[in-house]
Amino acid sequence: MGRKFRQLLKDEDYLFTGGVYTPLDAQIAERAGMKSIYMSGYSVAMANGWPDMGLLTMTEVARTASMIASAVNIPIIADADDGYGNALSTMRTVQEFIKTGVAGLHLEDQRFPKRCGHIAGKTIVSREEALGKYRAAVDVRNRLDPDFVLIARTDAYGAVGGSLDEAIWRGRAYADAGVDLVWCELSNASREPAIAFAKAMRQTHPKLPLAFNYSSSFRWSSDPNPFLFRELGDLGYKFIFVTLFAAHAAMYAVWNAMEDLVKNQEQAQWTLEKVKAGHPTESHHVMARVEHFKELEKRYVPGAEDRYRSSDGFGQETKRH
Repeated sequence: MGRKFRQLLKDEDYLFTGGVYTPLDAQIAERAGMKSIYMSGYSVAMANGWPDMGLLTMTEVARTASMIASAVNIPIIADADDGYGNALSTMRTVQEFIKTGVAGLHLEDQRFPKRCGHIAGKTIVSREEALGKYRAAVDVRNRLDPDFVLIARTDAYGAVGGSLDEAIWRGRAYADAGVDLVWCELSNASREPAIAFAKAMRQTHPKLPLAFNYSSSFRWSSDPNPFLFRELGDLGYKFIFVTLFAAHAAMYAVWNAMEDLVKNQEQAQWTLEKVKAGHPTESHHVMARVEHFKELEKRYVPGAEDRYRSSDGFGQETKRH
């Protein structure tokens, strides 16, 4: 999958996607036509009942990555937070994520416990410590799977005592350490820092693709001149992702449906059925790929076809007469 993602970066003017947090989200994204997937750490944390403040463990996040990777046939970039410790912990993190089947991951230079880049109070590790972690990650990648994609994220711009100059220094240094893409986490939708970072990176690393978080925190729809994906691609931001896209869509839909159920009881279900009629997600059995697994049963499990003929339910075969 790493090789597949790298080829997409070469073939596409820019590669964009929305963040997901479950295998079902990933399958929906794939069916809808997405060419790659981003597994959002914030979304995974929130789905488990926590804020994105370093409260999930590496094994919990890697397990989610493995389940998502097993559910689709398109490459996934996973959020691996700060590597879950020092350089040695980061080595194990890369090793475990390679096992999951994702195409790659991103690592940030925050100090533990890390937090979402758009929550105040974040701090970053020293330049030396960060470089040690990225070099360690690159060494493991080169040894186990040279195609595995490593994205270095710097939070230096918005951290305590941070600056754009520091973010540029780190972006260049991380690129020199051997990562495949660099991501500067920004604080708002302002064009100036995004353009300045991209131009600075092009001066020293003209062929290095950049990653861009088209964050839901920035309220792009209220901006008088919001970035278009194509503009970002022209600047060198070749991998663009709306980190919490699926989570925001799901929260909105579930909240409205649950509120309707509280107010209107059974009529809420009737309304939902009518709204979904004819939609690709109308049948949960279809979304769960029951027909696909039914065919596998018929191929490998003795008597499966007879069982489908002699019982009621979705996937029932025409009964013999």
